[in-house]
Amino acid sequence: MRTILLTSALALATAGAATADEIRVLNWQGYGTDLDWAIADFTAATGHTVVHEYFTSEQEMLTKLRTNPGAYDVVLINSAYTAQAQAEGLIAPIDPAKIANFADLDPGLTANADLNPAGALHGVPWTWGLTALAVNTTDFPAPPTSIAVLWDPAWKGRVSVRDDGLEAVQLAALATGQNINDIKDMDAVKAKLVELLPQITTFWGSENDWNQFMAAGDFAVATYWSGSAARSIGKGLPIAFVVPDEGAIGWLDGLSIPATSTHPDAAHAFIDWMVDPDFYVKWDAEGAPATSNSKAAAALPETSFNRSILGDPAVVARVQFMRPVSDENREAYLKLWQDLKAAQ
Repeated sequence: MRTILLTSALALATAGAATADEIRVLNWQGYGTDLDWAIADFTAATGHTVVHEYFTSEQEMLTKLRTNPGAYDVVLINSAYTAQAQAEGLIAPIDPAKIANFADLDPGLTANADLNPAGALHGVPWTWGLTALAVNTTDFPAPPTSIAVLWDPAWKGRVSVRDDGLEAVQLAALATGQNINDIKDMDAVKAKLVELLPQITTFWGSENDWNQFMAAGDFAVATYWSGSAARSIGKGLPIAFVVPDEGAIGWLDGLSIPATSTHPDAAHAFIDWMVDPDFYVKWDAEGAPATSNSKAAAALPETSFNRSILGDPAVVARVQFMRPVSDENREAYLKLWQDLKAAQ
């Protein structure tokens, strides 16, 4: 596949500078698209150059799209925000025919409802990950299978979760057998969180914090991000990542094309480069999220975290991907969490 792409891309590059564009990409800093070697290879193959601009929150990303028409050609959007961007006319439909690797993308992800607002694809699924559990293998020679381990009295004082109201409510929703995107029984969620708080030794807020607490033996079991777990394991921490039977909280990032892009063909070419297996396999070795490309996932070495842990279709089937959360619900979840902590 890459040989064909390179042949075509190189032909384009030699057609002359008039066919080469400068495309502008809006993304989180340090998140894949701005890898020096990837951009250099893309420019060498296509003639297109790439300039990045960064955001630090989804709201900042949306504001940049609203206030800078024509400034961007590719934008990274979490699927929970794709519909909003489409409804505001900020992004255009994607043409899968212009993405050679599209056929290799997981059909369950390309059909994700949040990437297809108004019945049309507006975000090419790129990477995904999840919040689940990580356990200290010194304490757990055999990893647990249920999220109920967080509430096990045997681990009281050695449990941790991230201090985030939305995540805490969604975690309790999983524990009570509910859909994290359509919580019907908030009383059950509240009761579960009331039971959880006495278990907690401390809250964690960053990957670095988490690593320090785990290395010190303060954590027996804690929530954790899949990509962070891969890096922590690579650093030698004695942990195992667990996607419990009840499921996990997933996120899905897509690559979109702003409606005001002045280089849509080059933007499609760049997105195709980003979902190509050759790019992903190399990125995975440096610590990448999970890929949307089934062929790329299958090409990973057996020892890769993203193949051995997240490459199992049965695991993926248990993930509940986050959908848009209304401002009203977000505020209610945060208030519940803050009130419960204050009452401890």
